Amino acid sequence: MSASQDVGTHVWWLLSRSAGVVALVLVSLSVLIGLTLAAGLGGPPARRRALVALHEHAAVTGLAAISLHGVTLLGDAWLKPGLAGISVPFALAYRPLFTGLGIIAGYLAAILGLSFYARRRIGARRWRNAHRATPVVYVLGLIHTLGAGTDAGATWLRAIVLAPAIPAAALLIARLTRRRRRRPVPRPAAVEA
Repeated sequence: MSASQDVGTHVWWLLSRSAGVVALVLVSLSVLIGLTLAAGLGGPPARRRALVALHEHAAVTGLAAISLHGVTLLGDAWLKPGLAGISVPFALAYRPLFTGLGIIAGYLAAILGLSFYARRRIGARRWRNAHRATPVVYVLGLIHTLGAGTDAGATWLRAIVLAPAIPAAALLIARLTRRRRRRPVPRPAAVEA
């Protein structure tokens, strides 16, 4: 079999795999920017506005790549996932735990990402509280990548996973530390003599 025939029989798998890697890169970028802003490290207002725009664009494009990652699997002649396999968590026979976590992560990413556009309706406070779940969704995506990805053992994919995950963890710690510092310390009640 020639190389072109080999690629032809695997084109859907290659497209899905590529879209998954692109989704991972874009979502990682969005998470890093979001955590940078949440930790108060965005810099002056003009830079923060530019980062917010990049954060939004990376998130929306990442959601499109996640969708493409799932939909292109429908053409995979080996996997044959069917609509339920790409849309119902844990329904796919191939590595069901990891594919199921990926499907859940995809749904949660869509809800959190698209909630930005409903912020005025749901309220800024409720939106911010929901948005705090983003690191959990990100970790679910990483688990999916390492558990279901056919290249999970490859150095290049592990580098793509770990390179942003380590600074994301540091930024999350900075964000949590910043939130604690801003909380007022309750003063003890005055004791009457």
